[in-house]
Amino acid sequence: MTYSIIPLAKQHLDQVWAIERAAHSHPWSESMIRDLNSRGGCHHVLINSNDTVVGYYYAQNIVGEVTLLNIAIATDYQGQGLGKQLLNGLLEQCEASKAESVWLEVRASNASAFHLYQTLGFNEVDRRRNYYPTATGKEDAIIMSYLFFY
Repeated sequence: MTYSIIPLAKQHLDQVWAIERAAHSHPWSESMIRDLNSRGGCHHVLINSNDTVVGYYYAQNIVGEVTLLNIAIATDYQGQGLGKQLLNGLLEQCEASKAESVWLEVRASNASAFHLYQTLGFNEVDRRRNYYPTATGKEDAIIMSYLFFY
């Protein structure tokens, strides 16, 4: 199956909302998912050859500093390298727009995501203590960055 990364559009929102609820222990609100007009928004979806949304990211580009706000792959499609493909698409988009850096936060317990980010060249730069809610309290957010050198 072939996959494409395209800008997020209104017709994708129902599928994105379904993925968001299934993929995250503490999903964004539906109103946040449906807000396509955020300042600096550069949100994209990963679709398969059947035009089914299998993943997405929400990012914000403010004066060359990109923040990855949210990313997910549909649970049925996880473990197939699609997260890496989606992140590479984000980095390519950032490079095309001459962004200086990409920033993200990842749950300390999400070892697979942390490893993927490291593999793609992100570096841990700090931690936000007790940032993310969990079923039993709070956990740290690891802040990571990717720098472009032109």
